[in-house]
Amino acid sequence: MHYTIFDTPVIRTLMRWISLFVFKMRGWRIEGRFPDIAKYVLIAAPHTSNWDFPITLCLTFALKGKIYWMGKDTLFRWPFRGMFKWLGGIPVDRSKSNNMVGQMIQQFSSDENLALTIPPAGTRSNVMKWKTGFYYIALGANVPVVLGFLNYRTKVGGIGPVFLPTGDIHADMQRIRAFYSGIHGKHPVQEVYLMAPSSPLITAAEMQEGC
Repeated sequence: MHYTIFDTPVIRTLMRWISLFVFKMRGWRIEGRFPDIAKYVLIAAPHTSNWDFPITLCLTFALKGKIYWMGKDTLFRWPFRGMFKWLGGIPVDRSKSNNMVGQMIQQFSSDENLALTIPPAGTRSNVMKWKTGFYYIALGANVPVVLGFLNYRTKVGGIGPVFLPTGDIHADMQRIRAFYSGIHGKHPVQEVYLMAPSSPLITAAEMQEGC
């Protein structure tokens, strides 16, 4: 996997101290730590604001972690390609003719170490469904799912439980939703549908449109 900001010694150390300072000044508390696992899918939820990305980066620096994230290939055009990849971005083709889940499974098979961060909501607007691409990536790559979170209501961010998908998506998603039931994003009105236990999952066909 390509070189990132998390591999840059001086900046990595500087950003860790800056991140810890920012969390302290903003009244945020950090819980948990990144698991000592070579490969896994990291859920980033709830995802209701553009602030989630920089805060997640700060959390990663504070916990001495290293993550990658997926982005539309159009984001990686010149002159931003180098910057986004350095920040941990992985360009993917999201056209319907391409299988994004398959692309990421292949990425896992070709890398010795990969922590892939995916927001299961897939959007910052009001939606009725959780996209389950993250689940099928983990299942297909035979890697665990790690539950990361940002709770704006209590100002706590961190890393939660780790579990290996069983293949029973409905049972596994109930476990995931149970964990996130008391966790609230920056804009709670946008997470009502996402966190509702009865909200439907996206279908396998719809999954081709994105994760």
